[in-house]
Amino acid sequence: MRRLALLAAAGATALAVGVAIPARALIVFDPNNYVQNVLTAARELQQINNQITSLQNEAQMLINQAKNLANLPYSSLQQLLSSIQRTQQLLAQAQRIAYDVQEIDRAFSTSYAPATSNQSNQLLVANAQARWQNSYAATQDALRVQAGIVGNLDTNRIQTSALVTSSQGATGALQATQAGNQILALQAHQLADLTAAVAAQGRAQSLEAAQRAVAQDQGREQLKRFLTPGQGYQSSNVQMFH
Repeated sequence: MRRLALLAAAGATALAVGVAIPARALIVFDPNNYVQNVLTAARELQQINNQITSLQNEAQMLINQAKNLANLPYSSLQQLLSSIQRTQQLLAQAQRIAYDVQEIDRAFSTSYAPATSNQSNQLLVANAQARWQNSYAATQDALRVQAGIVGNLDTNRIQTSALVTSSQGATGALQATQAGNQILALQAHQLADLTAAVAAQGRAQSLEAAQRAVAQDQGREQLKRFLTPGQGYQSSNVQMFH
């Protein structure tokens, strides 16, 4: 009996196992479907990576555009304008015959005009004194302009160094262009200073040359009067300004 009971239990166990096995057999692995799913996921991942790369490139483009449009943080404009204004003020302070065409014409029609026989001795002396004073003042003006320009050299040196440094450290096209423009402005300012110095020195030399030329003409007129009898020439009025 015991043996029959064991056989019955074994048969029941086998039946239970036999019933459970078909239920597990419903889960079937399809390799083709698995490969397709993996490929689909890989393609989607690649698309996401491409989108991320595109967004990174666009962000970098925006950063570069921002750099190219960024203004140069340094400006030498105010310093250059101040230097130019100082030079202009020195030129505007020119004494006596200044940089004015009408004033020059008036002077050369009066005190620098050739001596004539109908001019009095007193007028000749007064004109000679005026010419000497003009030359003296022009020489002083030229020295003052030159001193002012020499004073600008230190400002120019500082600005040149700052602009070159800014140009080398420019982060974008706009900054580099602005630095280059300011360097050109500095060079234009230096040329303006040079022009002012040449003009002031030329003014002094021209007035000195005109003084010598008129003095020679006046000397001939004075000698003529001295040698001509009856002119009533006073020896105390014989004054030559060379």
